[in-house]
Amino acid sequence: MSELPPILVVDDEVRSLEAIRRILSEEFDVHIASDTIKAKQILETEQIEVILCDQRMPDVSGIEFLKSVRQRWPEIVRMIISGYTDAHDIIDGINEAGIYQYITKPWHPQSLSLVLHNAIQLFRLQRENDLLAVEMRLAPSTAARVVNERKQALRKDYDFDDGIIRRPNSPMNAVCASLRQVAPYDIPVILTGESGTGKELAARALHYGSLRWNKPFVVENCGALPDQLLESELFGHKRGAFTGAVEDHQGLFERANGGTVFLDEIGEISPAFQVKLLRVLQEQEVRPLGGSRTRKVDVRVIAATNRKLEDEVRAGRFRADLYYRLAGALIHLPPLRERRGDVSLLAEAILAQAGKKLGKVATGFTQSALERLGSYPWPGNVRELQNEVQHMLVKASGTGLLGIELMSRTIAATNQVDPVAATDNSADLTAGTLRDRIDALEANIIRDALVRLHWNKSRTADELGLSRVGLRAKMERYGLEKILVLKPKRIQA
Repeated sequence: MSELPPILVVDDEVRSLEAIRRILSEEFDVHIASDTIKAKQILETEQIEVILCDQRMPDVSGIEFLKSVRQRWPEIVRMIISGYTDAHDIIDGINEAGIYQYITKPWHPQSLSLVLHNAIQLFRLQRENDLLAVEMRLAPSTAARVVNERKQALRKDYDFDDGIIRRPNSPMNAVCASLRQVAPYDIPVILTGESGTGKELAARALHYGSLRWNKPFVVENCGALPDQLLESELFGHKRGAFTGAVEDHQGLFERANGGTVFLDEIGEISPAFQVKLLRVLQEQEVRPLGGSRTRKVDVRVIAATNRKLEDEVRAGRFRADLYYRLAGALIHLPPLRERRGDVSLLAEAILAQAGKKLGKVATGFTQSALERLGSYPWPGNVRELQNEVQHMLVKASGTGLLGIELMSRTIAATNQVDPVAATDNSADLTAGTLRDRIDALEANIIRDALVRLHWNKSRTADELGLSRVGLRAKMERYGLEKILVLKPKRIQA
């Protein structure tokens, strides 16, 4: 029996099935079915945790099939993959089939893998919650203690010092100081930064550092849903409010009452929905779609965006009054390429987490692998690093150190940079005496020139107006003589 998480892929296109199985087979125990009859046969005999079903099927639609799956096997996480994004299909899928996520074609292999891993985690959390519910019925006091311990553990996981991994002089220190300063005060916060920089992690740190820490924390990606569905998700709806609304639905604002709502990609919401959100924030009350009564809510709103909202306001695409309502505090998260010294620490932490999740252990990374990870610019930031580490762990054949040979080709072929340039570039020039600051600045200038000129001391001395003897004396004074230059190795295709 395979130890990999079991998933079922249903698609009438054989080539699509084979492509998905080939790509995912290293990380998942992939079962495939070209029609719903065979799919049900597999469900009868195998312990499936996630179903990925194509929407356009010859016998019944993907949503119709997943509706029947929901009735028979409600614990399985259900997902639709489709080249079409009709809003009614999305609404029907969420309300009737309990769809966890829509995946649009063409899909990216790493993104698909990440979504499936999240779905597997959801399946297993649901199972744990079911067991916890049984405990609460059988032994309420014991279960209450377990829940409280888990909440305390969560709070520690998102602590500003223990939960946000960074080196002693990381640019993230200023971010964590801002988060710690803002967290106790019940004001809205906007988190800015590129995708994958950890804005949700920062939002959770704000929540668990606040007085609301033992209340709900809920997340909504505002850029993933059309207006009607987003309004339904946030504010709720009454039965019959729109096609497919077969029962009352409580919105996230009500579910998070007393806690925190995290609105990711806030810059993507339409002007029409901006008006509705502004009213809710001003009045602190929601009215479900199709409802006639408003309901009071008490939530703290944390919003996140990878856009420059000030520019969006000036361009008229984002309401100024909503912006100022949300921007009680502004905190920017730097991209991973600006905190290269944190990469090795993050990679080690991600490896430990991935080992627990995947049930596979590795002792760490080789030095050359860490250097290569530190050299790569990580356009996808921490999320891309997480994907890379997970793929390296999955590909590893033993439990030893993970090396360059396990990396994806793009990252393995990255030219390396000088490690000191990557880690010390953010030296603090605002601390110490005037002499200390001048020395730090001079050391930075000399180091940068050496790196740029490939450690050619004659050319560096000429550029800086120094003699070779004078340059060597300064290098010894600042410890630059001890730096090892790492030359890139040729990677075989």
